[in-house]
Amino acid sequence: MGRVADMNVKCSGCGSSAMTEGFLDDSGQNSRGYTRWITGALATGVFGGAKQRGREKLPITGMRCEVCGLLSLYAKP
Repeated sequence: MGRVADMNVKCSGCGSSAMTEGFLDDSGQNSRGYTRWITGALATGVFGGAKQRGREKLPITGMRCEVCGLLSLYAKP
């Protein structure tokens, strides 16, 4: 699969093709420094953390419209 930036993405808010690729940074305690898409509904464990074992995990790529600022998120394998 190609990069999201190579997909000729247009803003769903204003229709502009001036989109900039980026990512979401997770700087919380014990974080990996980026966010991921976890398949399935949120289920929490005994200590309140999200259950992730056995679920598909994909990196999230974002595109930001330079005209209106709308963020679009993509989870491509």
